Amino acid sequence: QVQLAESGGGLVQPGGSLRLSCAASGYIVNTMAWYRQAPGKQRDLVAHISNSGRTSYGDSVQGRFTISRDNVNNMVYLQMNSLKPEDTAVYYCNAVSLGNVYWGQGTQVTVSS
Repeated sequence: QVQLAESGGGLVQPGGSLRLSCAASGYIVNTMAWYRQAPGKQRDLVAHISNSGRTSYGDSVQGRFTISRDNVNNMVYLQMNSLKPEDTAVYYCNAVSLGNVYWGQGTQVTVSS
């Protein structure tokens, strides 16, 4: 089993920044990712990072968001810059370990003036 705990969400003005953190405990984690889900919409991939550090991003966040991880402490981070109102969503941490997929409880990010 893997437990994921997100932190760092909140309210920010357009153009501002936030940093999300996710702590993974339990078995060894392979890939980690951040997803988000806005009200009435499907859950979409925001960013993904492999165990070796290879990253990929959704088109809407490319160039504004940066995913990183600390393999020693089993942490993954999402630095979000130049935030827009359309970035408002619940952000979920995701991890894959031994072929199983795990989700955190989610953290709300609201971008509004």
